[in-house]
Amino acid sequence: MPALVPPVCDFDTPIVDFDLPGTDGRRYTLADVRGDRGTLVMFICNHCPYVLAVLDRIIRDARDLQALGIGVVAISANDAVAYPQDGPGKMAEMAEARGFPFPYLYDESQKVARAYGAVCTPDFFGYNADGGLQYRGRLDASRNAAGPSDLRRDLFEAMKQVAETGTGPREQVASIGCSIKWKP
Repeated sequence: MPALVPPVCDFDTPIVDFDLPGTDGRRYTLADVRGDRGTLVMFICNHCPYVLAVLDRIIRDARDLQALGIGVVAISANDAVAYPQDGPGKMAEMAEARGFPFPYLYDESQKVARAYGAVCTPDFFGYNADGGLQYRGRLDASRNAAGPSDLRRDLFEAMKQVAETGTGPREQVASIGCSIKWKP
């Protein structure tokens, strides 16, 4: 399957509200996850080799960003009929086993993913405190295998800048990953 690359950041695009079930049995809206200094919305899934290669780094960066006042949420929108490993039960198992420090939500209708314009997993959307898009780039230079541990933390550095200044870097490198598995 070819890797997909999402478009570059369309600065100040407004954040999209949602109301989705989490792996912990609760429902979450944007208000539940929004941070005082910004919000990171990640589209991930359980089976994607690009996500699995950097999942430990995603968790690390999420914790570090939360400490800076950035709210973090992960959403899976994959068709769980065609990809059962991306369904809510398996999502809950992964969130528990990996100790996700953020809510992991399931977008069964795929309406939220479409509203965001999500293309692949992982796909990162970083917003400032006013809800304007400031980052749509990669986690780091890893691909479908984790790169060296000393890679520049692109997502973390960009969102740290957003937390401190309200604006993201003008130069961004797009994420890359597996396509979202859209329903027929």
